[in-house]
Amino acid sequence: MNASIRSLNCFLALVKCGNYTKAADQLFMTQPTLSKMIQRLEESLGMPLLIRSNQGIRLTAAGEHLKQTAESIVGQWHRLQQQLGSLTDLTSGTLRLGICPMLSSLMIELLSQFRQRYPGVTLKMSEHGGYGCEQALIADRLDIAFTALPVTHADQLDYKQLAQYPLWVCLPHSHPLTAKTSIDWQDFHNEPMVLYNEDFSLAQLISRLSQQNDVKLKVAFRSGQWDFLATMVENGMGLALLPAPICQRLNSAKLSFRPMTPALYWDLALIWRKSLPLTPAADALLTLSQGFAPGDLALDEYNI
Repeated sequence: MNASIRSLNCFLALVKCGNYTKAADQLFMTQPTLSKMIQRLEESLGMPLLIRSNQGIRLTAAGEHLKQTAESIVGQWHRLQQQLGSLTDLTSGTLRLGICPMLSSLMIELLSQFRQRYPGVTLKMSEHGGYGCEQALIADRLDIAFTALPVTHADQLDYKQLAQYPLWVCLPHSHPLTAKTSIDWQDFHNEPMVLYNEDFSLAQLISRLSQQNDVKLKVAFRSGQWDFLATMVENGMGLALLPAPICQRLNSAKLSFRPMTPALYWDLALIWRKSLPLTPAADALLTLSQGFAPGDLALDEYNI
């Protein structure tokens, strides 16, 4: 058998993208080149890895097994490269960093500091919801990730909390609930809600707490974009529960914000896999995050 790291990377990209065209674009190669590389990989293993159809590709049993093994091999190779790169004081290397879309703007300052201190390290960013970040870490496709707590796979992942912020109810100025100084769970009965996608840690937190308070939320729409959720609130499509730093970025001339009773919090953290040592670049980011708290709140300016 002769399977190179490059061929395994190509195989994993194809599995992730689901078809040759998208995978070839992502890998910056032609589709025939990718097809030939996968064919050679199958020939070297002596068995088919994919079931090809007009709808895309599916993995055979052998393909499923190779996917898990290839993720481990590629992850270990990446770690070896990073450890060797640390011998040059992080003047080179790659940091595979996961981040939830709603956190991107809040972490710019920290990432800018990292970039200034380690200009030779390439930041390879991947956007996922909180659950997606966890899955990518467990599969060793990421070195470290920014996400919101709690961690679902606490037995496999460790974390360092960076900050805690309140969650506010976002509603139009004209909504009757603006007459209240705070909102409780029972106020959401029969109110349409616009929420984050279900793979977001915040969406899972809201779902769990609503169940604990015997409230069945009436979900009108889900999105991974906080600005889109806010626009829907402005247009009377529902209420939203958004972190205070996100609310600060919204148009307070059109929206009102109210705290929850009891208070509901959004905890931000860096998470990584327990069973694997941090790469030098990931360890450097973790060290740099000491004492870092993204954003300052000025509540009186935001209709609180």
